[in-house]
Amino acid sequence: MLIVASVVGSGIFFTPSRVAELLPSAGLILLAWLVGALISLAGAFANAELGAMFPRAGGDYVYLREGIHPAAGFLVGWISFFAIYAGTIATLAVVFAEFMAPVLGLERSGTIGLSALMILLCSLLNMRGTLWGAAFNNVTSTAKIVALIAFVALGPLFGSGSFEPWLGMGGAGAGEVLASGEGGGLLSFGQALSPILFSYLGWNASVYVASEIKNPARNVPRSLFLGLGVCAGLYMLVNGIYLYALTPSELIESGDAGAAAATALFGDFGGQLVAIFVLVSVVGTLNATILVGPRIIYAMALDGLFFRDADRIHEGFSTPSAAIAVQAAVSIALVVFLESFPKALDFTVFGIILATSADVLALFFLRRRQPDRERPYRAWGYPWLPALYLAVNLSIGVAIAIASPRECAVTLAVLAAGLLIYGPVTRAADRRAAEPSE
Repeated sequence: MLIVASVVGSGIFFTPSRVAELLPSAGLILLAWLVGALISLAGAFANAELGAMFPRAGGDYVYLREGIHPAAGFLVGWISFFAIYAGTIATLAVVFAEFMAPVLGLERSGTIGLSALMILLCSLLNMRGTLWGAAFNNVTSTAKIVALIAFVALGPLFGSGSFEPWLGMGGAGAGEVLASGEGGGLLSFGQALSPILFSYLGWNASVYVASEIKNPARNVPRSLFLGLGVCAGLYMLVNGIYLYALTPSELIESGDAGAAAATALFGDFGGQLVAIFVLVSVVGTLNATILVGPRIIYAMALDGLFFRDADRIHEGFSTPSAAIAVQAAVSIALVVFLESFPKALDFTVFGIILATSADVLALFFLRRRQPDRERPYRAWGYPWLPALYLAVNLSIGVAIAIASPRECAVTLAVLAAGLLIYGPVTRAADRRAAEPSE
């Protein structure tokens, strides 16, 4: 449920229009969503082995620290926190506030204030206790699954639509379209995977809270595969309904594909219901992201590689309260600088590609350096599938860099800032370690 809540947020509603703009046929669109699921699954195989080996808070920070070098762990933790989690939290909060702004009559300052309030409320909920945040997560995740299944089931039964406009564009010949280069060919296909991978962001959420999961050697791999499988199935079905309800031009111009498809199938009332569901979905993903993110800087702080006292645990609630507070402060600071729904999608996805590729590299290093270490789960298809995953990720990264060089440069700048900070941070940690204990 944590993975479902982390993955199924705003992406499935707002990214299909961008995918349709890049890909000229229904076959290519569905193929791209399937490829996105398979890419995530290949990464999940590697993370299942790593998470079962190191059932600790922090996820990829721990894997790179143990497998490659503490500096590599610091850098991936740095970019995961600042470029992925804090940025995603700010984005989701702004999406929620902009949805509510017309209803509440909010100006820009009010929208920023509501965004900050949502971050604070979800942060306080998770600070109150992991079980509180997890319970809210399970409720919103169940609501998402039920609502999306109802949308998929009721659409063809009570709504009117057709696949004919898409089939007329060559939807049955996706392979031929790719080979011919129509609509940009393989380059456009790679660029379309950027919003799709953003929509799958969160498929590895459970590894970051592995230290708080019962029997992690068994449950971390199961959670990855089951959670990702549920999300992939829902995404394929929902995209099928979009293609059934909307013509190519309607999907491209929709913005919010969910509301547009519901309006086309059920009228204005259906569109309003989906809009409400989008809000619930965004809040659920916001909560799940706030639950996961602090475990990164908490793990770094334990090693003296983040702000002092960021590893503090709340005495009454047993939660990483200081890390949750730091994440809330950084996310709210990002909100202040966002004028509207961010257009930095490729900035986040490029960071995801760097972080998940680093995970797989850590798997190779650990297999070589620690061959006798106990592995409750061993990555399926090793070494060929992880190697293929790296190659595909590299290709997608190149396609994103060609299409959005500025966003990718910003991601690399964040990484470079972490590299500059690493030296002073480690020296400060060494000085604190040398100080006599009180």
